[in-house]
Amino acid sequence: MTVQRNLFRSEQTVFLLTDEIDQASDRQLFGDGATGSALISGDARNILPQIPDRMFQTCITSPPYWSLRDYQITGQIGLEMSLPEYIDGLVDVFEEVRRTLRDDGTMWLNIGDSYTSGGRTWRAPDKKNAGRAMNVRPPTPEGLKSKDLIGVPWRLAFALQEAGWYLRSDTIWHKPNCQPESVKDRPTRSHEYLFLFSKSERYVYNYEAARGPNGRNLRTVWDINTQPYKEAHFATFPPTLVYPCLALASNSGDLVLDPFIGSGTVAKVALNMDRRFVGIELNPEYVEIAKRRLIGSVIYG
Repeated sequence: MTVQRNLFRSEQTVFLLTDEIDQASDRQLFGDGATGSALISGDARNILPQIPDRMFQTCITSPPYWSLRDYQITGQIGLEMSLPEYIDGLVDVFEEVRRTLRDDGTMWLNIGDSYTSGGRTWRAPDKKNAGRAMNVRPPTPEGLKSKDLIGVPWRLAFALQEAGWYLRSDTIWHKPNCQPESVKDRPTRSHEYLFLFSKSERYVYNYEAARGPNGRNLRTVWDINTQPYKEAHFATFPPTLVYPCLALASNSGDLVLDPFIGSGTVAKVALNMDRRFVGIELNPEYVEIAKRRLIGSVIYG
């Protein structure tokens, strides 16, 4: 365990943990009057069971998408050889998330879709993004055809609903600056899904904290540009996508979870909005990126 006080220029103690939550950090994160946050290097499937019940007010996360990226790390999610294995694995992770949410808690889940590989077991690098190259790709799911859109977001959403989550909203994240595609037989993709789930029928939702144009109730299509982060060779959550989720679903001082923290966007926004966070990341390289990105955050509150 490493403890670095004021790592992010806040009054919080931020714990930098690897693989386990020891007693000292457990008290600072989850005990009465706890004020700490944590960036944890490890597998969410191993870390979440160590967390007590009903700790988090909300979870905001974006897990690895299926069949889109090889992160070249043991235990990665997203390269399962079958779609049901991927879906079932995420349902298991989010069951632990549901257990650790307060009874009036919510989860905001960003998930993208993909197309069948058409039998190809590889993917060539993109001129603008060499990281998209893959030496292995899962086979076409049973029942689908070459060039089919798989429908991963809704398959996952329905599986979570069946597992007991309340599926409350399907927000469209529209990307005005989406990446161009060279396809000639379908429209260019310019959106992803952001699902709102709740643990219970009634939950925290501060509807006045984030409003649409002219003060209207927030609509389900959000126009938000992507924002690349120069150190990250992978897709990152734009902070402007996280802000309304946190404003709607939590209050000052609340504890927020991201079990797939990546480059640390949810943590950065949480600190700026006077929330505490627990972020988990499997890839140590990304943990280091998150640490560098968070140092020097300006904290309001």
